[in-house]
Amino acid sequence: MKKILFIFLSLFITQVAFADQPKDWQLGFQNPASDGMRDIVNFHNNLLLPIIIAISVFVLFLMLYACVRFRASANPNPSKRTHNVTVEILWTLIPCLILIVMAVPSFKILYKQDTIPKADLTIKAIGYQWYWGYEYPDENIIFDSYMVEEKDLRADQPRLLAVDNEVVVPVNKVIKVLITANDVLHAWALPSFGVKRDAVPGRVNETWFKAEKEGTYYGQCSELCGIKHAFMPITVKVVSEEDYQEWLSEARVKFAKEEIENDKLKLASK
Repeated sequence: MKKILFIFLSLFITQVAFADQPKDWQLGFQNPASDGMRDIVNFHNNLLLPIIIAISVFVLFLMLYACVRFRASANPNPSKRTHNVTVEILWTLIPCLILIVMAVPSFKILYKQDTIPKADLTIKAIGYQWYWGYEYPDENIIFDSYMVEEKDLRADQPRLLAVDNEVVVPVNKVIKVLITANDVLHAWALPSFGVKRDAVPGRVNETWFKAEKEGTYYGQCSELCGIKHAFMPITVKVVSEEDYQEWLSEARVKFAKEEIENDKLKLASK
């Protein structure tokens, strides 16, 4: 009963607590941590929901009206009419107008997401079966990110979302993410940033985000990629510029690529 009441109240109460990661019995989006995600939430809450509710109420009214007005006892001699030009024009034009109203802001958000501004930091995410690998191409850093097993979780780490090596980025900086896969289709998704891109073998997709507040943000692979699809989470830690530089100095040593000299050819490997 408490769970049912919680779900009902969540429809009308702003979900302030639903930040950074999904919660039990959560309805709606996670709190936005970037301008792109804020656009998505506003589009959904301020335009799509009113339209959906209005259509649902109207259709329910029509169903109830038809059931009462045209029931057998009140309408013993039903009409034989099969066409009404006015009605057919209206039920064609009105949905078209509704779709146009929805499409204009939707395209605006899509174009904004696809237009990547000048990046302050570039990260490469590679999907494997079943974990993520990351590279910081400009910093000579490469590491793998595995999910922390339940028996090894700390008290502050969420189950199925925590990883051993987090992606660390500075706050209020444009982060460009190059996304690909090594084996099968994966998808790199972070709900709080409004980011989701397929990781396709042999192809590099790209996206971007600009985190507006510090914290740890969680996502998961969003493409059915195999038996352990549910066990390759994504964790991004947003820190201050000072903390990022401190992490960077340590990561350059801990996660440095091994350079291999081969005559005139220089290769890099993990």
